[in-house]
Amino acid sequence: MAIGIIVCGVGGRMGGAVVRAIQQSANFKLTGAIDKPGSARLGKDAGEVSTAAHLGIAITDNIDAVLRPNTVIIDFTNPQASLGFLRSAAKRRAPMVVATTGFNPKQQAEIKRLARRTPTLLSANTSLGVNVLVSLLNKAAKMLGDDYDVEIIEAHHRFKKDAPSGTALALGRSVANALNRDLDRVAINGRQGIVGERTEKEIALLSVRAGDIVGEHTVIFGGIGERLEFIHRAHSRDTFSHGALRAAEWLAKKKPGLYSMQDMLGLY
Repeated sequence: MAIGIIVCGVGGRMGGAVVRAIQQSANFKLTGAIDKPGSARLGKDAGEVSTAAHLGIAITDNIDAVLRPNTVIIDFTNPQASLGFLRSAAKRRAPMVVATTGFNPKQQAEIKRLARRTPTLLSANTSLGVNVLVSLLNKAAKMLGDDYDVEIIEAHHRFKKDAPSGTALALGRSVANALNRDLDRVAINGRQGIVGERTEKEIALLSVRAGDIVGEHTVIFGGIGERLEFIHRAHSRDTFSHGALRAAEWLAKKKPGLYSMQDMLGLY
């Protein structure tokens, strides 16, 4: 039986990619399409907006009107909107994949509270490759130790609003945890002027915003006499949409709690 999916942020780049991915799979069906209040897309067919076939699903700004049993919400919006959707999901015990970035500490705490009432998967990046990379970096950092300098360079399209990217932060935390460091204390976001020699503990997070770059992340472990680089390049948004659907399928069978893509992939 196909799993019903409600897509939040259907008018955005990722929301449209998820709708198209649903159309390409027999395991899922679109049961709801949510856009922001006041959007010119409200009332239009979700398939026509996302350049998929006509689906017979009208876009709405009221998630409560389309929540049904055995449906999973996939959210690519913004922190404030995501929390509103998660509150509705918690009331109905509807599983939700939260793929939004930029949550502040207070919002993160609310996500943890709401996840006690409904299965919730929070991920800064739903690419399977990126999440494998998170695991590999943790192992590499433990083996290399403090003798190697860590620099993270991320590049995205000119329209991205947050920096560093949520993915870069996830990669940085993976390395920092392996080295027993607090990323919030040791992170360097860009350099300018006479900054002196690099400190042993710092982890740089450097952001590039240009054109239509989908997403690129490079992690450098620089030692004396050698360097090791890990690179992930997203060629299209399809990698994120297919990862989100795989997460939704897994989450549909879980009990209430806060999960990650690492949990879904069995990466520890």
